[in-house]
Formats: sequence, C-alpha cells, structure tokens
Amino acid sequence: MKVLSRSALVAALVLATLLPAAARKKSRSHKATPSPSPDAAQIEAATRLQIFLDRANFSPGALDGTYNDLTLKALALYRQSRGEESSPSATPSPSHSPPAKSNAPPDTSGLDLDSFGSAFTTYTVTDADLQSTGTLPGSVAAQAKLKSLPYRDAAEAIAEKFHCTVHFLEQLNAGKTKTIKAGDQLKVPNVEPFELAAVKDLKPGSEIESLAANDMPDDPNSSDNQSSSAPKETLNNSQKAAISIKVDIQGNVLEVFDTDKLVAAYPVTIGSTQTASPIGEWKVRGIAKLPRFRYDKEMLQHGQRSGNFHILPPGPNSPVGVIWIALNKKGIGLHGTNEPETIGHSNSHGCIRLTNWDVVRLAQKVKPGVPVSIH
Repeated sequence: MKVLSRSALVAALVLATLLPAAARKKSRSHKATPSPSPDAAQIEAATRLQIFLDRANFSPGALDGTYNDLTLKALALYRQSRGEESSPSATPSPSHSPPAKSNAPPDTSGLDLDSFGSAFTTYTVTDADLQSTGTLPGSVAAQAKLKSLPYRDAAEAIAEKFHCTVHFLEQLNAGKTKTIKAGDQLKVPNVEPFELAAVKDLKPGSEIESLAANDMPDDPNSSDNQSSSAPKETLNNSQKAAISIKVDIQGNVLEVFDTDKLVAAYPVTIGSTQTASPIGEWKVRGIAKLPRFRYDKEMLQHGQRSGNFHILPPGPNSPVGVIWIALNKKGIGLHGTNEPETIGHSNSHGCIRLTNWDVVRLAQKVKPGVPVSIH
C-alpha cells in the first residue's frame, strides 16, 4: 500500500473539499440562467411573414412579431389560394384558443418575403395623428354625449395605423411611446398604412343612412328564420358579380371568393352562446362609413331589445369600428372594432367583427347583393 506524504495528503483533502462546492456553484448558476428570448432577427423574420400576408390580403390580424396561430392560419389559407398544400407547421391549433406565440418558424419556401423591402420603416408622427386622439370616458352614458369616440392616445393611433398591437409598438420603440408628439420618429411595420381620415372619402358601392347602423328597418326581402338571399333573377347584372363571402364560425375566419377562387381572408370574432352569429345564407344590404351605434345592453347580452339604450357617436373607438357592412337581417353586420388585438379569439354580440383596417379593405370588395354564407 502506497503511503502519501504529508503535503500530498493535505492537497488531496483540500481538493476533495473544493470539488463539491464548485459543483454546487455550477448547478446554481445553471438553474439561474433564463431561457433565451427571441432575438431581433427572429422578431424581424416573424414580422416579415406577417407583413407579407397582410399585404397579400390574407390578414394575420394585429401584428406582434411572432408566429402566432392567426399567422399560421393566414399562411395556410394563402397557400390554399395558390393551390398548394399546407405543411404541418402551418396548421393552427383549435380556433377558440388564444393565439399561441411561437419562435419556431413555419415553412416559408416559395414565398417572396423580400418583395416589399425592409420589414420595418421609420415613421414621422404628424399633427393629424394627434388630432384623432382625445379623452375617452369609461361609461357608455358619458361616451354617448361626445361628438366622436377617438383614440385614447397617440400610441393607440399609430399602432392601428400600422396594423400592430400597442405592445408591439412599445417593444419596437422602448421608452418612446408614452409621450409621443408631432415630429417624433418611430419604428413601425412596413405595411400599407390604415388612414383614418380617408375612411369618409371611401366609395364602397352603396352607402346606407340611419340613426344607427345596427338599427335600420327590416329588409322586406329578409326572413329571420332562414336564408335571406334574394332570388337570383331579381338581381341586376352588377349584383350578379362573382364575389362571395364565407364566414367559418369554427375557424374564426372570413373568406372572400371571386367565382370559386379564394382571393382574401381575414380573421374575425363571431357571436357568443348567448348572442350567436346567424347561421344561414344572407346578402350584403349596404355599407355605412363611420357609423353610429345603438348600445342596448339587454340586446347585446340577451338578444332582447329594450327601451334603455344609448346612441354612440362614430370614431375609431366605436364598438363597431369605422365601417358597418349591413346584412339583410336586422341588427347584424360585418364591422370593425375598438379592440383589434382581440380579433380571432373572443366573442362578439352576434355580428362578425374585424380589425378596422381589414373591414375597410373588405368594404371595397363588396356591394349590395353579394352573398354571405355563415356556417
């Protein structure tokens, strides 16, 4: 048996004491290491795909720089419109789940994602952007006394203008969005901007006038029990246009067809159990720009009209947004929203709700007589 010298024995004891401590320290440092967050390149790649789809009229809803479910669904529909099969990575999760956010990129082969240049651009805030903002009281009664329902602040106005969530705008412009003023430069997604001031000049085909968009008189050709499409022989040539709309209430998506070709798709919010969206075959009756809205709590919650209501003024923060596309069923329409980040994963009060920028695009594709299938 080999006998260690006194100095060797002391060195061995010191080493034995230090090794467990070092191992414990390494273990603690490993546990304290946070999981990696998306880097700038990942955010830009996801945003680029969202912008590509948005520009192609296959909307992913409010941009947030992630591969969320609405983005994957839009990608699958875009590929479908081109006669391509969706890859498994482009298949969204169940439609009524909140839009999951992922850092795993889907298959984007064959897409010209560089077709629009940079994913982000620099925008200089204007006085007009600030003029669309103002004080927005919380109560419906107080809102009814206003001349319009404006954006709450400049960040909300700029976020909607560039089709993104306020949170994402803040993420892109750390520390700049709380005190935005005219002349400030902000980093924004490179989309076709939504111009609120231009809504009043739209020529969507046929406008309707009413005290409130959801309070028009009944269409004499409609039936609340079933399909309300007018017989084809009663429609003129312009109404026999090939455009048609299909609303998938399970998938929370509105699809636009030209003849049998899918040409656009927008995420939507559909009715709840208490106030379900009307299943059946309908048609577009007319379009109201910057509509007023009859707010009847009893009607919204239980589907029963009451005498206790408020007429809300128009504006981007109206519950029905900036456009109302009336169907030939009283009180039901395709319309905008004051909460774009909720589109695709919440419930409405029976109507079909889109983001303001998407409903403006939809309004320019339809006219009275266009069939709307809700299933």
